[in-house]
Amino acid sequence: MNFTDDKTELQTPQVKICGITTPETAEACVRLGADAIGCVFFAKSPRNISQEQAREICAAVSGRVATVGVFVNEPADTVAKIVAECGFSCAQLHGKEPQKTVDQLLGQGITVVKALFATREPYIGEAGQYCPSAYLVECGRGSLPGGNAEVWDWRGARKARQAGPLILAGGLSPDNVAAAIKEVFPDAVDVSSGVEAAPGKKDLKKVALFITAVRRSVSAYPSGRTIRRMF
Repeated sequence: MNFTDDKTELQTPQVKICGITTPETAEACVRLGADAIGCVFFAKSPRNISQEQAREICAAVSGRVATVGVFVNEPADTVAKIVAECGFSCAQLHGKEPQKTVDQLLGQGITVVKALFATREPYIGEAGQYCPSAYLVECGRGSLPGGNAEVWDWRGARKARQAGPLILAGGLSPDNVAAAIKEVFPDAVDVSSGVEAAPGKKDLKKVALFITAVRRSVSAYPSGRTIRRMF
């Protein structure tokens, strides 16, 4: 399903837990109320997994939540192959992929999230140059494409909201996600390092606290502000 195909309005933004490395963790996050889980395909990341691991994770939660494969500067054919073989419901492009790659994947019926950044290319202000299913906006500082725990001025993400559905990421944690939501009013939030005991190892207590904080954010949204269903 393309995100924009479902016009259901929600009370609170949805939650994606990214950097999942085991089926057990994926299932636990689903039980705690996650709407989507993400798996990283980037060799330098401590959260990088194999296609075999990804297949097991997707199979464990199939039909219950969205499953997102996260890629960095991979060709469209490579992304499409992994999405199909692993059973992902969405591809997240977290590098400098051109609009051509987005178009190729959309043309194959794949839901595409394009990442934009506050501190590096592609910048948040370039949202109008892309036409993905949704945007994910984060800081962009650090040694990794994502998952660097860098807190930033989330208000900068508002620029992308006008261009399409918006997922807010970057330095989010149980302690600050409510404040971030109040600044941006996103359709969904994405967290990885902010709910970890160690890189690639999720702390389920933190996951539970994060999801609870998001669910309680309903009062932050102005009257009439629509939250678009993402997953």
